[in-house]
Amino acid sequence: MSKVKAKVLRFNQISVEAVFEKESELISQLQNSNLDQALLFWQSDKPTLVLPSGNKWQQSEALETKLKKTGWQLYARKTGGAPVPQCEGVINVSYMYVLPEHIPYSIPNAYKDFCAILSSFFSQFNIDVKTHATPGSYCDGDYNLNIEGKKVVGTAQRVLLKKGGGKIVLAQACILVNANMPTLVAPVNLCYEHHQQLEHAIADVHTCLFEHSTDKPDTEALYQRLFTSFINHQKT
Repeated sequence: MSKVKAKVLRFNQISVEAVFEKESELISQLQNSNLDQALLFWQSDKPTLVLPSGNKWQQSEALETKLKKTGWQLYARKTGGAPVPQCEGVINVSYMYVLPEHIPYSIPNAYKDFCAILSSFFSQFNIDVKTHATPGSYCDGDYNLNIEGKKVVGTAQRVLLKKGGGKIVLAQACILVNANMPTLVAPVNLCYEHHQQLEHAIADVHTCLFEHSTDKPDTEALYQRLFTSFINHQKT
């Protein structure tokens, strides 16, 4: 059996623009068969609202000015979804892997597999998480991880084609570790209001890891625990 070609990158502080460039570089390496899988752990160096693409969300100078007045930057990315705030106290995981041609891609199965890994990370803190949507949360989805009914992790997923056949799965998680919830949802709601959307993110439906644990590792140690969860999952 050939050795798995893998790469792990960790950034305690990095700009949103720079980290998405790193993500694109890793995807390119997977598409060209230079890697079989990759992990990217990161935390934003500045409060930044990530704006998705699509007619619903329009980047504009007016929106940038409104956000800047509240201490937030704006970054527009090319993929869809909903506005997501990135700042200190929120860590992110991008898990990229090649899915061979003979294995059919299943959205639910891929999400469940990813959520199982993330759940094992929380089990290291003796915290039980449940996977379900969280009404009122920003960027809500069926595969949020929740503690006592409150969202602590948001997940996303997309699939790209690999050169020569097969697919590449990109799974992403946004983990609330030690962020202030009213501060975190404020730029999201500002964006909703600017675009005249009826949605409204509610701070109280979110929670943070450190609210439920006396064990509060630093960012590097959190990354290591996440890495351990991925390694242990692949051994099973």
